[in-house]
Amino acid sequence: MSLEGVITLLACISTLAIFTILYKENPIYRLFEHIFIGLATGYGISILWNQVLKPNWWLPMTAEGKWPWIFVLVVGLMFYTVYIPRYAWMSRLLMVTLMGMAAGVAFQGFARLYIPQLTASFLPLLKPEPPYILFNNVVIVVTIITVMTYFFFSFEHRSRAVKGTASLGRWLLMVAFGAIFGSTVMARMALLTYRLWYLLTAWRS
Repeated sequence: MSLEGVITLLACISTLAIFTILYKENPIYRLFEHIFIGLATGYGISILWNQVLKPNWWLPMTAEGKWPWIFVLVVGLMFYTVYIPRYAWMSRLLMVTLMGMAAGVAFQGFARLYIPQLTASFLPLLKPEPPYILFNNVVIVVTIITVMTYFFFSFEHRSRAVKGTASLGRWLLMVAFGAIFGSTVMARMALLTYRLWYLLTAWRS
């Protein structure tokens, strides 16, 4: 049997072993689960070194003479001071700094991603448009208003108008969540279908 045939056989065995979880928890599934986690961890470390650390840190420091990059290693080692009570404050200082930087980057990404979506939600309702575009605009605006009303907790929803608006917003949320769940199920079914197709056809090659 060729090397490609051995790889195909191992892939089929691994797939069937993972599928045994559909019956119940068993040692075969646990074994292949640990094998998968180990392989994924090793692959991740390899990718981290070859595509991130080596080109962006090791080579600039060793081949290009950018020796100040050595301080990055020192900063990274500061994380491990959490295991030394006397110097644990160093790890906390580093964590707080990185969390602040991450919060700033996340806020910047949030602004770039969602502010255009917020501005795009202000759609014209009275401008002459084709009927399907006008209907789409009405649905979007009504959904935004009703959902925002549902999540507005500054005062109790006592009036019938507010209650009705909030109730409609809740139903629209359920529709949206159902669509998201449906797309997730479709994606998982696509993965399952591909894997079953692989099991049925891989051994022929």
